[in-house]
Amino acid sequence: MGEFVSVEVADQIATIRLDRPKMNALSGQAQREIEEAAGLVDADPLVQAVILYGGERVFAAGVDIKEMADMSYADMSAHSATLQGCFTAVARIGKPVIAAVTGYALGGGCELALCADFRVAGESAKLGQPEILLGLIPGAGGSQRLPRLIGPARAKDLIFTGRHVPAAEALAMGLVDRVVPDEQVYTAALEWAATFVGGPSVALRAAKQAVDQGLETDLDTGLEIERLQFSGLFATEDAKLGMRAFMDKSKAKFTGR
Repeated sequence: MGEFVSVEVADQIATIRLDRPKMNALSGQAQREIEEAAGLVDADPLVQAVILYGGERVFAAGVDIKEMADMSYADMSAHSATLQGCFTAVARIGKPVIAAVTGYALGGGCELALCADFRVAGESAKLGQPEILLGLIPGAGGSQRLPRLIGPARAKDLIFTGRHVPAAEALAMGLVDRVVPDEQVYTAALEWAATFVGGPSVALRAAKQAVDQGLETDLDTGLEIERLQFSGLFATEDAKLGMRAFMDKSKAKFTGR
């Protein structure tokens, strides 16, 4: 669909593929194409799960430094909203999203992976937020999503040092959810995504919103978000099918309505 970002759909699973040689640096154009791809898969009723993939060699090495190097404060003040917006669009895809991480996922690449619900990494993958080595901090959500995922102390370690975290350590700290041989990364993500196909898509969207929105607020407000989402699902055909199948001791065939 774009020069650097494509969307492929097969068996109700969409793959958002980054392809900007050599390291999938996230230029302004790539950012805009990512946002467009996110909106496309979110709106497509035939898509039930999504994979973010940068190819066999690298996930994404980060935002294009060459584009940023000569930017002024005024330039970046205007552009940073676009930068964050493209990542937020991925985070708000109302379907299960799995990042298939090969090679490097650094800076903006790591921040993009953080927008997924789950992360599968190859054994030789390395993740990190090295912006501090440029005299900067993460600007596409890393300082906010990373501590919410792995805790503030671990996040500060990665952000303050800029170090690259190998896959095994990333798994131990909860930065990734599975580590597999490099050549099996996409297959593993595909198999995981397939478990959501045929599921109750409205309930999955509601569950994702309840968890994500609840993390941003106090417990009482989070419980109210859950209550409203839970109650709302009783208006869906899927809930009736699911409860009836449970009582009949059969397997529900959800319709997504």
